[in-house]
Amino acid sequence: MATTLLAAAAKSAAGPRSAVARAVDALPQARTNVSAPERVVSLVAGGALAALGFDGRGPSVLSSLVGGYLLYRAATGNCPAYQALGVSGSDATAPNSSIAARHGTRIDHTVVVNKPAREVYRFWRDLENLPRFMTHLIDVDTTTDGQSLWTARGPLGIRVQWEAKLIADEPGKVISWQSLDGADVDTAGSVHFTEVPGRGTEVRVALKYDPPAGKLGAAVARLFGTSPEAQIRADMERFRHIVETGEVPRDGGTRRG
Repeated sequence: MATTLLAAAAKSAAGPRSAVARAVDALPQARTNVSAPERVVSLVAGGALAALGFDGRGPSVLSSLVGGYLLYRAATGNCPAYQALGVSGSDATAPNSSIAARHGTRIDHTVVVNKPAREVYRFWRDLENLPRFMTHLIDVDTTTDGQSLWTARGPLGIRVQWEAKLIADEPGKVISWQSLDGADVDTAGSVHFTEVPGRGTEVRVALKYDPPAGKLGAAVARLFGTSPEAQIRADMERFRHIVETGEVPRDGGTRRG
């Protein structure tokens, strides 16, 4: 399951190769295991108890400690007691970074590219091309063993990283991948290429991801005007334009939905 928002924020602020990032990675993994409704309740209750602890109307030390714990639970999405017991109420509960049904966010989109399927496939198969049209991606570094390191802009502008591996690769037909354990973001995706006589290639993309803050983080992002569905539509239009013309659109690939 995805790492906590607090851990991702610390690594993002200090840099992925910093001493802080290495220290965070060396710590026992604190995973998001608290559901979005639980986090809201923890935030409200923790704020009330913390305030009570400071105004002298109750057992200040106990109120402050419990309130601080609940605020930590709300901010990080991690409950140490849940983790010790192997319990999770989060959207991200599946082991080894696979995202179970009804968990995370899924986006599907289809576009027709006026090029042969094998040519379209070759462009996508070079995963380092993805940041050219996917605006949330900063970089993708690939290795020869089918694994890759992805860097992206996460919730609230936090930089997140994950390693991924290919789980299917049929030239001219399909590519699919999923993140590895320890990722800042649990993610999986597939793209299918189907020849359409007289039109080119139908490219059908299915993406599923669980950001560090889970569905709560996705909801917050929407408040700031970020729609994953609109973004993938714009990204795929850039993809179509680049493959058909060999050129990045005049907006420089920075347009967002």
